[in-house]
Amino acid sequence: MRIGVPKEIRSGEARVGLAPEVIAKLVKQGLDVVIETGAGVASGFPDDQYAKAGAQVKSGNVISESDVVACVTALTPDQMKSLKKGAITISFLSPTTQVDSIEAAASAGVTAFSMELIPRISRAQSMDALTSQALCAGYRAALVAADLSPRFFPMLMTAAGTVTPAQVVVLGAGVAGLQAIATAKRLGAVVSAYDVRPASADEVKSMGAKFINLELEALEGTGGYAREMTEERAAKQRELLTPYLAAADVVITTAAVPGRPAPRLVTGEMVAAMRSGSVVVDLAAETGGNVEGAKAGEIVTTANGVIIWGGKDVPSQLPTHASMLFSKNVVNLLNLMIKSADGKVEITPDFNDEIIDAAAVTHNGARRSPEGKK
Repeated sequence: MRIGVPKEIRSGEARVGLAPEVIAKLVKQGLDVVIETGAGVASGFPDDQYAKAGAQVKSGNVISESDVVACVTALTPDQMKSLKKGAITISFLSPTTQVDSIEAAASAGVTAFSMELIPRISRAQSMDALTSQALCAGYRAALVAADLSPRFFPMLMTAAGTVTPAQVVVLGAGVAGLQAIATAKRLGAVVSAYDVRPASADEVKSMGAKFINLELEALEGTGGYAREMTEERAAKQRELLTPYLAAADVVITTAAVPGRPAPRLVTGEMVAAMRSGSVVVDLAAETGGNVEGAKAGEIVTTANGVIIWGGKDVPSQLPTHASMLFSKNVVNLLNLMIKSADGKVEITPDFNDEIIDAAAVTHNGARRSPEGKK
């Protein structure tokens, strides 16, 4: 059985589907791994590292004859059509925004797995790529904020006087938010955080931050995500958050719901109430943005001097560790399907497994609808 790892073709994508450190384990299991020349260079993994780990390094097309294709971003429709019938793909693959690739996979008889759809259950934690990449994004957000801010993050005692610490507000206390909190704290900032799920208060406090309690209705959803709020509830939340943002030196927003536009947490009026030189980091800019005026991949300075950084391909800005974590997620998913018998190795999805069942979006020439899953 052959696993192919192509070079990522999406502009700005620096990650790779499999890092060298997982190759030896796959080879030891009796699998052949073929890496496209240069696939890992942007992640800090030259071809010779793959070769030393036991992979074949090959120029040109490595996917058309592969039994499994591992990549970060979804294959294009043309790439899906080039795969052999019965092949498996493992990548991020949005059921709502990458329909063309999904339809092409179904037409080609390809079994396509979406890493976005790994269920949030204990047994699947080691396969949860959304979580591993959110960790990278949260860390990066705090570093970006510190870099853009015109002031120190920590308190400094000097002969000339005392420099007070930066006041950082984090909106959203999921994986990315908690990592942003932890990193900002390590840099010496005073951190406060808000989340619509009151249950997250203990996690925020465990990071050494203050939880902002607006005393509004809780919006606990499923899978660790918040449920959608009414416009009346959103307006009241924005009103109550405004003074916290006005007093902040840095605001980091991390609220996202897979498959849906990001909730608008910060309006232009709220940004206008902030001080000149304040920094806003919007990790959700690619999906519509938590912050009015944020533009993915751009830095915008408002009329009142607030700097807004719109995140784009944020985990890809830490490609080495983001790739290593993603690789482990992929291999752990693969291990559910690897079967050995009589010296032969097969990779066979078992749809009685709730993880396999939830993550597969196509199989046997058809798209698997939510209604058709267990």
